[in-house]
Amino acid sequence: MTLTAKVLWAMFLGIIVGLIINMAGLNAEGTFTHEYVVGGLFYVVGKMFITALKMLVVPLVFFSLISGVFGIGDISKLGKVGAKSFVLYMMTTALAIAMAISLASVIIPFFNTSHAPTSGFTAKEAPPLSDVLINIIPSNVIEAFASDNMLQIIFFTILLGISLLMVGTKAKSIVEGVEVMNEAMMNMVNIIMAVAPYAVFALLAKAIAELGFDLLGQLAVYVVVVIMALLLHLFGTLMILLKLLSKLSPKMFLKKIRDAQVFAFSTASSNATIPVTLRSVTKRMGVDNSVASFTVPFGATINMDGTAIMQGVATVFIANVYGVELGISGYLTVILMSVLASIGTAGVPGVGLIMLSMVFVQVGLPVEGIGLILGVDRLLDMVCTAVNITGDAVITCVVVKSEDEINLDLFRDENAGLLEELEIDDEETLAQVVHKMEEA
Repeated sequence: MTLTAKVLWAMFLGIIVGLIINMAGLNAEGTFTHEYVVGGLFYVVGKMFITALKMLVVPLVFFSLISGVFGIGDISKLGKVGAKSFVLYMMTTALAIAMAISLASVIIPFFNTSHAPTSGFTAKEAPPLSDVLINIIPSNVIEAFASDNMLQIIFFTILLGISLLMVGTKAKSIVEGVEVMNEAMMNMVNIIMAVAPYAVFALLAKAIAELGFDLLGQLAVYVVVVIMALLLHLFGTLMILLKLLSKLSPKMFLKKIRDAQVFAFSTASSNATIPVTLRSVTKRMGVDNSVASFTVPFGATINMDGTAIMQGVATVFIANVYGVELGISGYLTVILMSVLASIGTAGVPGVGLIMLSMVFVQVGLPVEGIGLILGVDRLLDMVCTAVNITGDAVITCVVVKSEDEINLDLFRDENAGLLEELEIDDEETLAQVVHKMEEA
């Protein structure tokens, strides 16, 4: 079975086992099940997995962020296209998570009927926004890394990446080393995610054994709110921005980006979808390749609207489940963290969970709460990725329209760039076609 299938089965079995334990009263204080199964085996397996996720946060952010900055290229050559793309990508991500938090804050509390046991967890008081902004700059880099202060780590890492870019060719060996380490960290993510099904089973079985049907109802609300926020951003925010900033037709745009969306949904990887997105914006929409070849990969690196929406809703959901009050400053911190973290979030399945644990640590939420949403993460991640690449294409169209680097006739042609079926009448014609393809 695929990892997704295993996680779904583990989620299903964990829910069943947890309900049996809860409804049969097997989890009463002092019983064997409570001491050695729910509070023993399930707790240990789930805790080890969550700790492994936390272990990856700092090195993954460090290496992936530096690689992302290097991926931008020579700063002096970015020019207006790079500046416009960066500002628009950051703006859409901020709008996405702000909308997601607002929507979740209105809907989720109405369905929150009980709180999860916190195992002695006490939320830290959210600092004032002024302190958050001041503390972005670390006074001691080593201390920032040792204390998992992610805002400071992200600030220092981006500054280091830009400084290495300015060094030029002399930094080539460092660049290659960082890229190797980034690839190694992604392999480590894959290794740890391989045990995710067992962790999902343990975490859900434990949570539902303690909360029963109440938690199931809240989890369903979480899924619905995430999908609502994703669709609202895709068909609302992004299409409004496309119309206002480029005057292009959202209806035509949605028709032509459909192939890339389907591919993104099936792979749950923005990086894997880059070739399909590039073809959609160049061949189907008439975007100049010299611009698209920069903005699309750049967007796949730093533009994570869908992932940010999931992080925003998840933060509200977990805060409500654990009865933690974040307040305005806490949610503003989440918005800032998610925007900055999106720069270093690799466009592959599963890494969003690592970034989410980073956000939780920063605002004082228990990282164990990730276990409650882990079972549905893969399915939601597929929708998130489709929204991510749609945002990449929208910003690409806005930028090229402002630079007058788009063929409007091609954009308006509904059939432009369609892959037509070939009708071959005889073997001789077939041989000629094969020969031409080989030459190409």
